[in-house]
Amino acid sequence: MASILQYLVYGLQLGSVYALLALGYTMVYGIVRMLNVAHGDFLMIGAFGTYFISKLFTNMVVDGTYPVIAVVAIILIAMVLTGSIAVAVEAIAYRPLRNKPRMIALITAVGVSMFLENFPRALPFIGPNPRSFPTLFITEHFTVAGASVTNVQIIMIVFAIVTMTALYLVVNRTKIGSQMRAVSMDRDAALLMGVNVNQVISITFFVGGALAAVSGICYASAYPQVDVYMGSWLGNMSFVAAVLGGIGDIRGAMLGGFILGIAQILATAVNSTFGYAVGFIILIVILLVKPAGIMGKTTIEKV
Repeated sequence: MASILQYLVYGLQLGSVYALLALGYTMVYGIVRMLNVAHGDFLMIGAFGTYFISKLFTNMVVDGTYPVIAVVAIILIAMVLTGSIAVAVEAIAYRPLRNKPRMIALITAVGVSMFLENFPRALPFIGPNPRSFPTLFITEHFTVAGASVTNVQIIMIVFAIVTMTALYLVVNRTKIGSQMRAVSMDRDAALLMGVNVNQVISITFFVGGALAAVSGICYASAYPQVDVYMGSWLGNMSFVAAVLGGIGDIRGAMLGGFILGIAQILATAVNSTFGYAVGFIILIVILLVKPAGIMGKTTIEKV
């Protein structure tokens, strides 16, 4: 029983990373109707941004740890930086192709992903070698029903749930949220009603990039190493989580992230190699059984 609970904790920890990243996927798809396959690389940018930003606060380190105010400042700066880069990517690479066939935008997103992964390797202050992630949180261990739980795991899981709740309320209860839903339903009609479509889409990319940064910080805090390709695999798994839950649905992205995280940890416990394949097996099954995802709704497209 203790072992199962321990696997569940690890699964929720990994699932919170997938969920935060899947929220960005589902928001962009829900509003812009494009698959931003480069979204996983924003996780890498957020993790590396945190790595370098933390060096600016080294004079505040006491006994090898950062004070709370420094940690909050580092995370906020990394979120704003990554969100701004996401907005710039949308304006430069995606906006000119907004009215083009979706396949062109998808191919462009693949090119953006390759650029974001390989360009940092050429920079002398980053390079191809992995780097150790700084310790932002003092790790404390607790025992719950025989399972070991750390404060970092609790922070990750709680933050993912709080973020999903806040994002759901913003989309459904605020003015900018109603504008997002209007653009998602009919971009041209929203434009005629006075909605600034470019601004709404930029805000969407900013929020997605900021959430990806938090996802990268959470992942690097649990597995303290960063490299330029870390966002590739995590991005693929988060896309699977978004499809599993129902891409375009915020609650579905969260649910899919946690389900996939738990499934991968349990599969890894059975066979270490099988853990890598289980995500794609789930993707194939969900596309065959319920293509819209667990919480997605099948829609008929009129032509």
